[in-house]
Amino acid sequence: MGLALSKLEKYAEVLLWGLATARAGTGGKMKPYDVVLLKYDPAALPLARALHRKLVERRMQVVLRPNSGPGIEKDFFTLADEKQLAFVDAGMKPLAGSLNGYIVVRGPESLTHLQDVDPRKFGTAAIARKSWREIMDRREETGEFGWTLCSYPTAELARQAGLTLPQYTAQIEKACFLNEPDPVGKWKEIFRHATEIKKWLNALPAETLRLESKSADLTVTLGAARRFLGLSGHNIPSFELFTSPDWRGTKGVYFADMPTFYNGNYVKGIRLEFKNGRAVKINAEQGEAFVRKMLAMDRGACQVGEFSLTDRRFSKIGKFMADILFDENYGGKYGNSHIAVGSAYSDAYAGDRAGLTRQLKEKLGFNNSSLHWDIINSEKKRVTAALTSGKTVTVYENGEFKY
Repeated sequence: MGLALSKLEKYAEVLLWGLATARAGTGGKMKPYDVVLLKYDPAALPLARALHRKLVERRMQVVLRPNSGPGIEKDFFTLADEKQLAFVDAGMKPLAGSLNGYIVVRGPESLTHLQDVDPRKFGTAAIARKSWREIMDRREETGEFGWTLCSYPTAELARQAGLTLPQYTAQIEKACFLNEPDPVGKWKEIFRHATEIKKWLNALPAETLRLESKSADLTVTLGAARRFLGLSGHNIPSFELFTSPDWRGTKGVYFADMPTFYNGNYVKGIRLEFKNGRAVKINAEQGEAFVRKMLAMDRGACQVGEFSLTDRRFSKIGKFMADILFDENYGGKYGNSHIAVGSAYSDAYAGDRAGLTRQLKEKLGFNNSSLHWDIINSEKKRVTAALTSGKTVTVYENGEFKY
């Protein structure tokens, strides 16, 4: 059982709203004959087709790129040598330099087919692809490009989440408001509420944020010229409000009680202890060796690139979905916080991003890495902000922003 035709149409409209909203957030605007890359997994073809039709109707120039599927992907990472892993199609940089939009429709048919691959191979491939991703990042910073992504329900996702496919599909419909008469209108309403909370957070003269829960006590330093982002259209669904802190000020312990699938590996109970900005102790209840290898991918892989909070009043996601896109936006009883180890988001810079050079990013403590891995804490928690005045205020508690 997949999405009904009426839900596919609604999902496609929500994604196009997401793409337009993401582009608008950088000062740009989607317009006829813009170039849009539509990338999709084979199982997600029904939604890709609905999107393609609507993009063509809006006079977009659509570049279609179906993914290879788990079999070919496994062959590549199993058989390729270092030179092959580092190879980048010569056409990727010119394509990245011409794109105005990018939509990714994920529908994985396997989550574990890469579990036996040496994690260092993922690192080699990720580093090679970073060059053309940086081109898109720069275009986004100047308002020329926007992107969004989503997930399509598959039997594999449902199985790994412990749900039937109809149950899993219902979770996606609820999370993305596809049962609403006007899903886009619902997203616009939440967008307005989130915008008010971001204004409040960005007006706070906060120096640090401290997260305290049963298993975690982590402090991050916001750093100069930072702003909170989120609910920007980039991910569907997305309810998180986040920033990219100055990685150098991270200290304490973070614990991810929610399990995750990453690069074909199932990982549970990640515990990281930070000192002087770097994870100096790395443990996990399951998959510890994999975690250690991923955080050794490059210099910045064991440093924090993102700090995020999700308000339970926005998110209707109440189950583990075996999909980071949904799990990082978990609402449940206490909302969630997640950090990302690895790369920072340059659009968390509060100044003129056109002048945000690589040297300035380094000076301000924006983390640089080929890794970006979200790990999630859904425990009951409190987050306090230490202000420049010396006062401490609670900004988030029991799953809600204290706005």
